[in-house]
Amino acid sequence: MFSKEESRLLRQEFWISFGKSFPRKWILYNTKIKGFSFKFHFDTKKALVALDLEDDLENRIKYWEKLQSLESILRNDYLSEVIYKEEFYLDNGKEISRIYLPLNQKVSIHNKNTWQDVMIFFNETMSKFEAFFDEYREILDD
Repeated sequence: MFSKEESRLLRQEFWISFGKSFPRKWILYNTKIKGFSFKFHFDTKKALVALDLEDDLENRIKYWEKLQSLESILRNDYLSEVIYKEEFYLDNGKEISRIYLPLNQKVSIHNKNTWQDVMIFFNETMSKFEAFFDEYREILDD
């Protein structure tokens, strides 16, 4: 069991290490589309890469429909195992729409032995998500 401070330091060490191992500027929140963001998530139980729609319901629906129309392209050309969830609830209870890909192995940010696998997964998966976004940005932001 780790104290809050030990956990915080491990998390900080992971993200610094990830940034040094894969030094590039990720799109993340800088999509230029309101409420449309990419996220890395790594905690004591799982790791995943996500595309979140967090805007008001009207905008979420608009972008969700566009993303659904591109689903076969995303699956066939970029991320075959991606999961679409129109209604996804964050830990704080907020409802969003999410497209994500989890790492299907047991990992923990508290276990440094799993870090390399997560870093490689993050780099490969987010690179494919961003390539998809770059290719279809005009359709999404139309």
